[in-house]
Amino acid sequence: MKDRDLSQTEFIKYQARDGKIITGFITYPLHEDRKNLPMVVLPHDGPNQREVWGFDHEAQFLANRGYVVFQMNYRGSIGFGKEFWSAGFKEWGGKIQDDITDGVKWLIREGIADKDRIAIVGKGFGGYSALHAACFNSDMYACAVSYSGFTNLFTYFRDIPPYVKPYLQKYYQIIGNPVRESGMFKQISPVFHSNRVKIPVLLAQGGKDRFSSVTDANQFVQKLKNNNIPVQYLLKEEEGRTFKKEENIIQYYQEFEKFLDKYIGK
Repeated sequence: MKDRDLSQTEFIKYQARDGKIITGFITYPLHEDRKNLPMVVLPHDGPNQREVWGFDHEAQFLANRGYVVFQMNYRGSIGFGKEFWSAGFKEWGGKIQDDITDGVKWLIREGIADKDRIAIVGKGFGGYSALHAACFNSDMYACAVSYSGFTNLFTYFRDIPPYVKPYLQKYYQIIGNPVRESGMFKQISPVFHSNRVKIPVLLAQGGKDRFSSVTDANQFVQKLKNNNIPVQYLLKEEEGRTFKKEENIIQYYQEFEKFLDKYIGK
């Protein structure tokens, strides 16, 4: 049945500002002209993961609502060789974010994305990227959505679970050392730059998330409210990093859909 068809996903590649080739995928809404569309930028979690060809429930959900969806394998993503992976080391708030920004600018130049109707959405590191964009790139986006996004990288290290401690030196190599490089950590942690946010933000957070502190999320939300920035906060005290209860998952996607419709919908 045509009304049950999945949206088409296409492979893309573009050049970052330093010449590095970034690959990714574009998912188009059905029965739409492929020009000047509202767009959702969807950076993946990790960053030690990657986007692959195949069914993506979130991309299909968004395309079904009329959005073109942009997913990219920024530097630091796995599966593209050691050089590409290590190029993301200590670039959480630097060149990784530039790779995302450069892809958005490319899609605007190509006439695919409507420059006034672009949202950035993500979970975990993708949520961190969304909050970073809200702080440092508010002029490019109409709104941002963070699901269990990291707000404070100092806390991220402080709250690392015991079973991860043996890998701490690897974390220092990939992200940085919060003691020796405290200046960098403060510069790239969204909680310290909330005064720069100029766009509406939706945050979803689990109370038992061991990687993203509720205290920091609360602080970030309160600062936005103090600055009269529209903010929605979906806190589920009983949940971890990923919502498990069906009613919470449904509520998140309902709020998510309404939020996007309000700020970048037709």
